[in-house]
Amino acid sequence: MGLARVRVGVLLSCLAFINGQPAQSAEPLRHGVALSGEVKYPAGFAHFDYVNPAAPKGGDLKLAATGTYDTFNPILEKGEAAPGLGLVFDTLMKDADDEISTSYGLLAEGVSYPEDVSSATFRLRAEARWADGKPVTPEDVIFSFEKSKELNPLYMSYYRHVVAVEKTGERDVTFRFDEKNNHELPMILGQFLILPRHWWEGAGPDGKPRDINRTTLEPVMGSGPYRIADFKAGATVRYELRDDYWGKDLNVNVGQNNFSALSYTMFGDLDVQFEAFRSGNFDYWMETKAARWATAYDFPAVKDGRVKREELPNPFRATGVMQALVPNMRREMFKDQRVREALNHALDFEELNRIAFYGAYKRIDSFFFGTELASKELPQGRELAILEEIKDKVPGEVFSTPYANPVGGNPQAQRDNLRKAVALLKDAGYEIKGGRMVNAATGSPLSFEILLSNPMLEVVAVPYSEALRKIGIDARVRTVDDSQYANRTRSFDYDMTWVVWAQTLNPGNEQRDYWGSTSKDREGSRNYAGIADPGVDALIDKVIFSKGREDLVAATKALDRVLLAHDYVVPLYYGGTARIAYWDKFEHPAELPTYAIGFPTIWWAKAGAK
Repeated sequence: MGLARVRVGVLLSCLAFINGQPAQSAEPLRHGVALSGEVKYPAGFAHFDYVNPAAPKGGDLKLAATGTYDTFNPILEKGEAAPGLGLVFDTLMKDADDEISTSYGLLAEGVSYPEDVSSATFRLRAEARWADGKPVTPEDVIFSFEKSKELNPLYMSYYRHVVAVEKTGERDVTFRFDEKNNHELPMILGQFLILPRHWWEGAGPDGKPRDINRTTLEPVMGSGPYRIADFKAGATVRYELRDDYWGKDLNVNVGQNNFSALSYTMFGDLDVQFEAFRSGNFDYWMETKAARWATAYDFPAVKDGRVKREELPNPFRATGVMQALVPNMRREMFKDQRVREALNHALDFEELNRIAFYGAYKRIDSFFFGTELASKELPQGRELAILEEIKDKVPGEVFSTPYANPVGGNPQAQRDNLRKAVALLKDAGYEIKGGRMVNAATGSPLSFEILLSNPMLEVVAVPYSEALRKIGIDARVRTVDDSQYANRTRSFDYDMTWVVWAQTLNPGNEQRDYWGSTSKDREGSRNYAGIADPGVDALIDKVIFSKGREDLVAATKALDRVLLAHDYVVPLYYGGTARIAYWDKFEHPAELPTYAIGFPTIWWAKAGAK
């Protein structure tokens, strides 16, 4: 699953009003939707089980973010949006953190759709209001959807099968689709931010018309629980809880949005950011560096209990992760699979894990790593039947050879893996001359740049580049700032880069954006490898249009198996827990939601905490 866009229809617009009243839909209004099975919570439920409904309101939460920002426009692809903007805006539906791919009405009372899922109609709550007191209308939803799709390629891809959106009642808005039986579409249409049309089409404080097509540092207005109270452009931003928030007593919000204020301070360097956390300049830290977690938490505030540490599996129970170095197949040198496979043999994960990571990680061997969707051993049952249906479009080894990464960890294994890499490159037309790996026909050296967004990643990239140099490959590591990295990856201006794809347990339309042919040349897509393969496309469709959980799992395993067989990436590593540290100023429910930490939404400030 992922984010949002729109599609087709005919008859309902003609029947929308009868004697000035909205036409009654033949389909029931669903207060919640689930991609698999039934929703957990009944209509009219009091609150989610994982919240503390008596959580006190109050306290200031100080947070940090990396990089900078230059806009409060939440949907524009260009520019760097301020952290925390989601606090200002509501969506049509709200996810439950103790269910998989399940959401309940927020701005919308609910959603209805026909049996063939050719459309979806959301009914807005009569009480939903913008911060200026005006009602949220179908016109706002239409404006938000169309502008999101127009101005951001991610939305264009995510909602590519939504071809029309229209007002079909006083509080009803209907999205129409160009394909049927895609059960994910009603779900993901509940996820995009709803913006106030009248605000964006009005004049700013300077008297000039606002322009949603441009970045802006005017504090934006929304319908959500917080407002932008103060900021220093690119450096800090502070959000304050709205006493007049229309949805504060709604069941999906009970026990949530508990802090009176949240502020973000921007940092350009993670090590400096960590030192600021140690000094108490902000309150919460999620650790992504295994070595630091193992060695750097010996400061006094940890020892005397003023800083708490926890390792939580919750976020990973429903998340499959592929973290990898990704060669860009838009570059000629990476189009040959043997070259890509050779690159994997040069990475000695076991040695890196021992020296740099204190044994904290496991090597990734699936695009859905850590979940039931990961392919294993040889295909069987329904998965095998799916692969047999497209046998002429997938590599033959998916039927005979389970995927396995090379294993290193000692000098002999390292030498064997590098010899295998050299043999693969020789088969691909390369040879070593004068200590350099060159194309035997042209004499051109095998040389490329590894583009990174963070110096912290150099702990892997630098040893990897040194291993490649042992076999004559000139691999240069270049770390750039966030803005430059975003611009270069959006336009696919890199040879190899570091990517993390996070997967839900109900994959769907976002798979086209990750590896579908239609996203290969679309700037801003997440098809970083440049994949355009008919077998992959066919399997993506089987995932999206699967019928039932068993079919979805089988189709996803087949997709995973084929992606791995093409050696599109050099898989890296991941852990199974979220490592967090925080100053002892807060509390959270004794039982956190099954699939999330819930920070900061369901946490609250301790009484008397400063």
